[in-house]
Amino acid sequence: MSRIYDALQRADLERKATQGAETEEIAEPLAEAVVEELPPPKTALSAESIVPRTWNPVMGYLPTLGDRGESIEQFRGLRSQIYQFREQGPLKTILVSSGLPAEGKSFVTANLAISLARNKNNHILLIDADLRGPSLHTALGAPRTPGLTEYLAGTAEVSDILQRDQNPRATEAGSSRNPLNLTFIPAGAGGDNSSELVANHRIEVLIATLAPHFDWILIDTPPALAFADAVDLAHAADAVLLVARAANTPYDVAQRVQAAFSNSRILGFVLNAVTDAPRNTSYYYYDYQNTDSGSHRGKDKRHKG
Repeated sequence: MSRIYDALQRADLERKATQGAETEEIAEPLAEAVVEELPPPKTALSAESIVPRTWNPVMGYLPTLGDRGESIEQFRGLRSQIYQFREQGPLKTILVSSGLPAEGKSFVTANLAISLARNKNNHILLIDADLRGPSLHTALGAPRTPGLTEYLAGTAEVSDILQRDQNPRATEAGSSRNPLNLTFIPAGAGGDNSSELVANHRIEVLIATLAPHFDWILIDTPPALAFADAVDLAHAADAVLLVARAANTPYDVAQRVQAAFSNSRILGFVLNAVTDAPRNTSYYYYDYQNTDSGSHRGKDKRHKG
């Protein structure tokens, strides 16, 4: 009886030892899986590696592609203000949003990107992160897919979604050409699961990977009071630029959208579609201030968008 008991005891010890070894073998791959989830190392990127696409910009939506005019001066003023903000602290990635739809955030984002890209020393990345109602691909006359949706879903790599104009051409307004140094990431196919895609934080990995290769990154997002996407995306940006529409955006909406980004650095408001602003020699002025959170200045725009 004792021999049987001893044999059973030895078998039990061997079984436990075997289970322990299996546990150790299983633990090691799990540790490796955690490492694989960390952001990948920054990859080499050059103009030659960006997929060339045929663009056909809509001049009525992109007045900054012209040679001269009040639009160009207005956005030059906004661009100058952005440069001044950079002197106050690190600033490269700017998220643009609004409180409500149809306030002109996409118009401001696209034209500010082009204004920045008019400086040949600037390399600009424009991202359409409004997965619910993308419009930047239409403004640029660029393909919509593959884009950010596919990257966030894991079905496309960074190199697949970057594009720039294949044949920069003279615009309808004159001799200006589409900026050679403007790179675009379209929204992609979009879908009902955009909130889940945005919440997976792959956008932060994307920005970290691409930031070393660009001087400025502008991100167009959905209206912040209508969808949570914009606030979630703000974690990947250095600062937020908000857009309001003259004679259309209620003051309490402006306050609420500012409060929504209370954890972000807010540069101010751009007042869009002003129709009765007085002219002056510089074509722009500031008038937004007096908010609960402090004083923020915003650029007055005289354009619809």
